[in-house]
Amino acid sequence: MELRDGMFAVKVCELERQYGLLQTRLELCQGADHSKIRQILQEGLDEYRENALLLEKRTEGCRSPAVAELSAAQRDYTRRVEEILREKLPRLMHGEEDPMEEQAEAAALYAEYAIDFAGQAMRGALLAALMAMDRQMDCEEREKQGKEDI
Repeated sequence: MELRDGMFAVKVCELERQYGLLQTRLELCQGADHSKIRQILQEGLDEYRENALLLEKRTEGCRSPAVAELSAAQRDYTRRVEEILREKLPRLMHGEEDPMEEQAEAAALYAEYAIDFAGQAMRGALLAALMAMDRQMDCEEREKQGKEDI
């Protein structure tokens, strides 16, 4: 497996496509009316759920126990966030302001956090790719050294 020869290129292209889609959708929503926002939201929810299901299916047959465990942790995190947003956010927001305004503010703050977390996830992906390349190179060097010793 030659990691340096573009194994991650397809994944990076997909990430670029997803970022472009995010950026375009947010720009389109800036001037959209409420019904358009709800339509885009529903489309986004459908796509999100479909992708989550695909990711889950992809990791079910994973050969690596470590990757399967990491994937399970990510799924647990996602489910927990969804639970908080769905069930706890309305109850956690109570103060002197209008409850709907507080929920809107909390949702906006969470959106900012989610964008920051996506950036951190990309940094983590870079580190994972670099570690994979480093380990692959270690294997290649060891293999080359073994051939030289013969």
